[in-house]
Amino acid sequence: QVQLDESGGGLVQAGGSLRLSCAASGRGFIYNVMGWFRQAPGKEREFVAAMMRTGDSAFYADSVKGRFTISRDIVKNTVYLQMNSLKPEDTAVYYCAAKFGTTPTIDNYPYWGQGTQVTVSS
Repeated sequence: QVQLDESGGGLVQAGGSLRLSCAASGRGFIYNVMGWFRQAPGKEREFVAAMMRTGDSAFYADSVKGRFTISRDIVKNTVYLQMNSLKPEDTAVYYCAAKFGTTPTIDNYPYWGQGTQVTVSS
């Protein structure tokens, strides 16, 4: 019954911005970690960003640090990813993920969203 619902993907020109949202629903669990991964065609899924439940610790892949900002609304049980200065290499399907663990950058999240497409044109 627990589900992660993603939205906000789309097509944007290089240098533009998008904001992704992911709302957790079901039994109302508040996950210790919520974050984002992405997978480009022909490539493996990679970590993008994550934030702890308290909102005082954010983690970013080196490729997006300084351009992307993750935030969480605990009341709404929602995580956001503000993506600025987008590059063509950011093009991928972005997946919301959640877990109760304490290793935000490791790809062992048991709960996943369906993915939302982000396409950045040159």
